[in-house]
Amino acid sequence: MSEKHTHTRTIAVDLVARVEGEGALRVTVKGDVVQDVQLKIFEPPRFFEAFLQGRHYDEVPDIVARICGICPIAYQMSAVHAFERIFGLRVEGALRDLRRLIYCGEWIESHALHVYLLQAPDFLGYESGIAMAKDHPAVVTRGLRLKKAGNAIMTLLGGRSVHPVSVKVGGFSRVPFRRELEGMKDELSWARDAAVETVRWVAGFDFPDFTPDYNDVALRHPDEYPFNEGQVVASSGLQISVNEFERHFTEHQVSYSTALHCTLQGSPYLVGPLARLNLNLEHLTPLAKQVLADCAVALPMRNPFHGIIARSIEILYAVEESLRLIERYEPPPVPAAPITVQPGIGMACTEAPRGILYHRYEVDGDGIVRKAKIVPPTSQNQCRIEQDLRLFLPRLLSLPDKEAALACERVIRCYDPCISCATHFLNLEIRREGSA
Repeated sequence: MSEKHTHTRTIAVDLVARVEGEGALRVTVKGDVVQDVQLKIFEPPRFFEAFLQGRHYDEVPDIVARICGICPIAYQMSAVHAFERIFGLRVEGALRDLRRLIYCGEWIESHALHVYLLQAPDFLGYESGIAMAKDHPAVVTRGLRLKKAGNAIMTLLGGRSVHPVSVKVGGFSRVPFRRELEGMKDELSWARDAAVETVRWVAGFDFPDFTPDYNDVALRHPDEYPFNEGQVVASSGLQISVNEFERHFTEHQVSYSTALHCTLQGSPYLVGPLARLNLNLEHLTPLAKQVLADCAVALPMRNPFHGIIARSIEILYAVEESLRLIERYEPPPVPAAPITVQPGIGMACTEAPRGILYHRYEVDGDGIVRKAKIVPPTSQNQCRIEQDLRLFLPRLLSLPDKEAALACERVIRCYDPCISCATHFLNLEIRREGSA
């Protein structure tokens, strides 16, 4: 047998960095066959589910906000919705609108960060957003200003943009005056135009021809693009209430990662902007639909590299939704609805920028948390990322190890793994074994 068929090539990337967290990638190829792909998350366990036990329910939103500095609203919203289901409370009217608005802010700032500083450099041939800014200062400035517009919404409604403090079960600790929201309209009107330009810009990138067969999973609401509410649906035909989540979705431990992997009936699936867009296209605004149509991208999107287009469309949607909510806002009579504490178990799922985020809590009659479970988007996408790498790697086998590693890195960045999971490879280790 020739050496081509017996040579084993291992590409190991020791540190995953550009964003937040610690991880690595190890790929083993024998001849022209991919033997193994392991996306390793070796960041120390954080034990949030454990130390939520024994806490009063009203402490939880502030605690879970600390899980992520980029998407704290998602963690807070999944938590408050779960507790409200236990207590038999449904938040409506202006308070519900404010929850959508603060979620819009998070989508805008998170998506703008990823599009402009984390993924666009891959398409334009730069090692970082800082390097790209030297040649494209106006483009990067536009991205930073978009991000700032999202942060401003979070600051006004949440008290601050990082780990906001005003979100609570039943509503908010403080709600804004109408004039405060109206003061944001000019900047959001600029952001709407900037978002349109963002979609057109990224749609012009050179995308690899790569179309895996995805099972998209997202929330779907009958009347609106999903943020906080809806059924869990999949392109495979699944349609369930959030209460049924754990009957179909299962987390499991793998030996090489401190992060759990989650599968749908034993198989990988996709969450995030691509999945949301594919399953909720009809709920985009007319402008967003028109801009997307102008991009001439086939729908449903099946290319993970088109995720940057989906994120950009969601920036545009979130800006338009923000303007709509501000226009009709009238301050509610109270900042939060009254709570009647009772024991029970509650589940909720909301759409974090990177995909569905599931929470389950069990509380006693005093409102003390006895059990907690959190399933973040990145743990749900990890199996899908590994599967994409297995499918993409054969086209990279003729490349030198360093170039192959960088190409794998770009695949991972398509998913914008939650900042604590990260995706920029710094140190490269290559181990080769000759024929036996």
